[in-house]
This record gives sequence, structure tokens and C-alpha cells, in this order.
Amino acid sequence: MKILMRADTHVNIELPGNAPVAKCTFSQVLAAFSVSLGSMVVGFTSSYTSPALESMKDSNVTSFEVSGATGSWIGSIMPLSALFGGIAGGPLIEYVGRRNTILFTAFPFILAWLLIGMANGVSMIMFGRSLSGFCVGIASLSLPVYLGETIQPEVRGSLGLLPTAFGNIGILVCFIAGNYLNWWVLALFGACLPVPFLALMLTIPETPRWYISKGKTKRARKSLQWLRGAQADVTDELTSIEKTHVESERQATQGTFSELFKGNNFKPLLISLGLMFFQQMSGINAVIFYTVQIFSDAGSTMDANLCTIIVGIVNFCSTFVATALIDRLGRKVLLYTSSVSMVVSLASLGGYFYMKDYFHMSVSGYVPLASFIVYVIGFSLGFGPIPWLMMGEILPSKIRGSAASVATSFNWSCTFVVTKIFEDVIHHIGCGSTFCLFAAICLVGLVFVVCFVPETSGRSLEEIERGLTGPVRRMSAVANMKPTPMAC
Repeated sequence: MKILMRADTHVNIELPGNAPVAKCTFSQVLAAFSVSLGSMVVGFTSSYTSPALESMKDSNVTSFEVSGATGSWIGSIMPLSALFGGIAGGPLIEYVGRRNTILFTAFPFILAWLLIGMANGVSMIMFGRSLSGFCVGIASLSLPVYLGETIQPEVRGSLGLLPTAFGNIGILVCFIAGNYLNWWVLALFGACLPVPFLALMLTIPETPRWYISKGKTKRARKSLQWLRGAQADVTDELTSIEKTHVESERQATQGTFSELFKGNNFKPLLISLGLMFFQQMSGINAVIFYTVQIFSDAGSTMDANLCTIIVGIVNFCSTFVATALIDRLGRKVLLYTSSVSMVVSLASLGGYFYMKDYFHMSVSGYVPLASFIVYVIGFSLGFGPIPWLMMGEILPSKIRGSAASVATSFNWSCTFVVTKIFEDVIHHIGCGSTFCLFAAICLVGLVFVVCFVPETSGRSLEEIERGLTGPVRRMSAVANMKPTPMAC
């Protein structure tokens, strides 16, 4: 495959305030774009059940029976498997490499979609969803690690949100295609998505830090040179990475997992787990998994599939707003805005269902759509991308791998709980009470952010770690990266 632009081509990226213009190579953009295509596959996988379950339960389309209980398992088995993928992802990125781990998820992704598309029974669908979920868990851990170790610090915020943007593209593509395709054709379409992801991943290198950890200095230099440009002097940066690795090896202790629960490390881990908890307990994946069903239950005057597509478009566009604002306004301001928006929209949606179901009052059919739009915008501005971004920022360097694995697995555990019990909760307490419950959780999340979450915008990883755990004895490879000198 020929890359038409040279590796030392530079693009200008404006930084907020009075900061100078940072230049990053096309190679870094290509690397970020390539791994973000994997996030698009993840988004498609996460949202598949929303349009697919409706046709899957149609006896005219499906030759086997899919009950409501079976449908909830089809939706929730994916995040359950992702939990185990998150656990496996930590050792995999250390032993086989960041790039190889991401690359090899493409093959089981393709197999999983083929199993679903050609399924002649629920068991094949469940196995396909389990396999794809396992890959989702691995990808959600390995993608941010790869980006953190390859992108220059000056553009880590903007390029670091590319996976979120592409994940939302995957959701939107699934919603639009699901409006026209039944469940098995949609699955076969999903089998095509990992192909360009696989092709582009073959064009990018492993991270320099991983090569250094394996004693492959020449390959590390070649990788770093590719990322920083053919004319860049990478000697200082490579020396810094090597020095950090030597210090890490000298200070390494057995029982790294036990380090997670020591006083200085436990606080940032709890903050990361808290952000993951409120991200998922806001109900976002229940909404994404069952969007069509929710609009149908709401009795909206608009077509449920059209409403779903509109929500997907809003979700997609909102991520770019977050990308533009995250370094200007800071993480906490966006989290505040996100929490308030979700509380208001979920309370409005809950009130709509109360009026409709309990008081039998005529309410506008546009209320569910408006509430969903505000809710998705709020989530995409803050609690969608920021917990993943801050996971790599606030976790101490010496426990970052194991702590990230714990946080990722915890995230998917919460996703499984929400998606599995969502329909049962609605059945027992009604839609109105369910959405009001989510609103209450978002309100508690706002208090959590105000009281415990630090602002990390504009601070180096070393400064963040010092603020949370006290003075640090060494810096991570990402923190040690220095901007490559560029000509003005």
C-alpha cells in the first residue's frame, strides 16, 4: 500500500490561548486515524442491537424465536465479554505489543459478524456477540495506550479524542444502515468494517516505548523517527524513554497488582473508577442499545428509526464540539456541563413517561426526541470521552497498565449491569421512574466531580501525578516525551 503523503509532512494544530502553534507529523495523524477505525468497529458493535432486535423478533424475518428475555441477553452479553477482554488486554499489550494486540482484534471481529449474519439459532448469535465483545474490551484498553505512547503531548488532547469521534461514527452508521437492513444483513455489513481498519494498521509501527521495554533500541528509533518525521532529531526523546525504562526496571517490585491499593495510588484509581461508574450508570449504553424500542414505547409521533438516526447524528457532531473545547475550557467545566444537561434531559424524559403512562395526559411527541438530543449532547461533551482520556492522565505511571485494566473491566461490568437489567427495571418501575433514577445518578455524579475530580488541562503527566500522589521519583514514557524541534 502506497502512502501518498510523506512521513515528514506537517500539519498545524492551533492550541488554545497564547500557546504557540504545535506541529505534528502526518504520520501521527495516520496512526491516530488507523487505530480510531477500530473504535468505529467498537461503536458499530455496541449499537447493533438497537436496530437489529426489532427485526430479529419478527417471525417473518427470523426462522427461530427471539423472546424479550433472549433479546436482553443478546444485548448484554457483549459488555459482559468485554469485561474479560479488558482483563486480558493488559497482559496482551505488554507481551505481544500495543499495535499487534490492536491489529489482531480485526480477525475475530470479522469472524464474529459472520457468525451472527449466518446464524441459524440464538446460540450462534450469542457466540458471535461474545466474541465481538471480547475484542471490544481489548480494543477499549489498547487504543488509548497506543495513542498515549505515540502522539506528541501538544496534540494529545485533540488526537486523543479521535477514537471517541470514530466510535460515534460507528454508532451512526449502524443506526442508518439498520433503518434499511434486517438483522442478518446488518451483521454481514458489520463484517466489512474491520477490513480497512486491518489494512491501515499494517502501515503503522509499534510504539517506541514497547520496543524499548523489549530491548529493541534500533526498532524503537526507527518507529520514533517515522512518527516524528524524517528530518526530526529524535535522539533526546529516545534517550529520555530509555532512561525512564531503566529507572522503571530498577524500581520494579513484585506484586504490582497490590500496589493499586496503597494510599498514594488508591486515590487516583478511585477517581478513575468513579468517572467510569457515573459514565455508565448515566444509562448511555442502555439508551444506545434500545433506542428504537424506547422511541416506540414513548409513542412519539415521529418514526422511531428516524429519531434514532437523528440521535446518532447529534452524538457524532457533539464529539467534535468536545474536541474543540476540551483544552480551552478544561475537563471539569465540560463535566459540569455534561452532568447538568443529562440531569435536565433525563428528568424531562421521565416526566414525559409519567404524564403519558400514569396521568394519561396528551403530551407532545417531540419531547422524547428533544430530551434525547440534549442528553446525547451532554454526554458527548463530558462523560463520554473524558473518563477515558483522564484514565491515562491521572493514573500513576508505575501502576498505569494494571490500573487501566481494572478501570476498563469495571467500566464494562457497569455496562453489562445497566444493559442487562434495563428492561427488567422498566418492567418493574416503569419508564418514567427508570429515567428519573438515571437523572438522580447523574446528579450524584456532578457532586463527585465537584468534590473529587482534579483539573488536568494544561498540566503535564508528572504535575498531575505529583498533585494526586505527592512527589514522584520517576516519570512515565508519555510524560518524558519532549516536543520535537520544528522550524517555524
